[in-house]
Amino acid sequence: MDLPDGHSSRGDVVKILLVDDQRLLREGLRTLLEFYSDLWVMGEAGDGIQAESLIEELHPQVVLMDLRMPRRDGVETTRRITARWPDVAVLVLTTYDDDELVFQSIEAGATGYLLKDVGSDALAEAVRAA
Repeated sequence: MDLPDGHSSRGDVVKILLVDDQRLLREGLRTLLEFYSDLWVMGEAGDGIQAESLIEELHPQVVLMDLRMPRRDGVETTRRITARWPDVAVLVLTTYDDDELVFQSIEAGATGYLLKDVGSDALAEAVRAA
């Protein structure tokens, strides 16, 4: 799969899958993340079922996961991803840092979590660290 223009051709590009049921949020995250030449959003999913299908197809390194989605929520999807693809890091995106779902997602294998109001530089650093 070819990298988009402006992205490093070296092996140090972080391949990302965005999973959120809100299209506008996915598009905004894509725009923010692709500002960095070492980050590449390979695909987007609107729910956990679609996410698993895309992971199988695209083999991302990092999944940015919303928790509240239709069909299959982020906690169950995280559990399934980390069991089937242990080399894929899942970073949870959430609105509230005291949400019980955050704790459940960490127990399910998520690498960490970020609040949705995080700045773009902090988001990029978290993706790289994952």
